[in-house]
Amino acid sequence: MESESKIVLAFLFKRSGKNMLKESDIYLPLSLELGWFSSTQAQEFVKHALNEKLLIKKDDVVTPSFDVSAVDIPIGFQPSKHVSEQQHIPVKDQARKDKRSLIEQIVDNIVEKTGENKETIAVKISDMEKEKQIFSEVAALVVAREYDVDVDSFFERIEHIFFTENTK
Repeated sequence: MESESKIVLAFLFKRSGKNMLKESDIYLPLSLELGWFSSTQAQEFVKHALNEKLLIKKDDVVTPSFDVSAVDIPIGFQPSKHVSEQQHIPVKDQARKDKRSLIEQIVDNIVEKTGENKETIAVKISDMEKEKQIFSEVAALVVAREYDVDVDSFFERIEHIFFTENTK
């Protein structure tokens, strides 16, 4: 039997129809589109997959280290909680792991204010991130502004993430 991590990766690569993806093309669908993980857990899942050599990183893209077409994906597959628990989220992220991620909060804010579909917003954020080559949190703010949704309350938290958490 395949590991759940392999099945998750095979699912994402088969779904995309590509054999190379950016890391964000893995963690954004896992958190925003599919809702399987929080944003933090999805990013940790990618790190875990790289550490376990399930993914190979070259330049700005990752490829699976196994044949995704050989992996059977059960109908209605959803990963168990065990997949996210095995990632050993670092202690500094423990307080955040059960909370909604910043991106999820921004997306929810946009959906609440506009009535737009959550998946549509997630795709717009992902597209913006790729097109402008910016962080997903910043792309989420830009998309929110495009919908004329006030996001001033998120600025301090984003500043903290980029200038405090990422320097440790």
